[in-house]
Amino acid sequence: MDETDLAILRILQEDASLPFTEIARRLKMSESTVRKRVEKLRREGIIKKFTVIVDPLKMGFNTIAIIGIDADPSKILDVAKRLCEMLETRYVATSTGDHMIIVEVWAKNMMDLLRMINEKIGTIDGVKRVCPAIILEKLKE
Repeated sequence: MDETDLAILRILQEDASLPFTEIARRLKMSESTVRKRVEKLRREGIIKKFTVIVDPLKMGFNTIAIIGIDADPSKILDVAKRLCEMLETRYVATSTGDHMIIVEVWAKNMMDLLRMINEKIGTIDGVKRVCPAIILEKLKE
């Protein structure tokens, strides 16, 4: 990777829907050069996928929470896999630090979040502790 690859990545991270012609114009290079570099970045696994970031509030999800979960050490991966299967979870990661698993959850409201914690997350075999934190405002994504 060089500075040109990094510049292409920065532009794509801002707006992955930009056509290669626009990226080329911004970087003062040919469209074919941009296309070849992006293809190479994909082949090498540097670009894993192109995706869409949606606004949960505009979709009716008014309560966003980051939840720290502690689990029986022998069941961490089983718990994480179960969390990945839930439609409400938007992000699931195992971690070090205060909690073994970190989850981002989208809920319609506080009651929906409470139901999810008590009836879904809290009942997974191996879950020991659930520590939710409500997101007030995302400043960077």
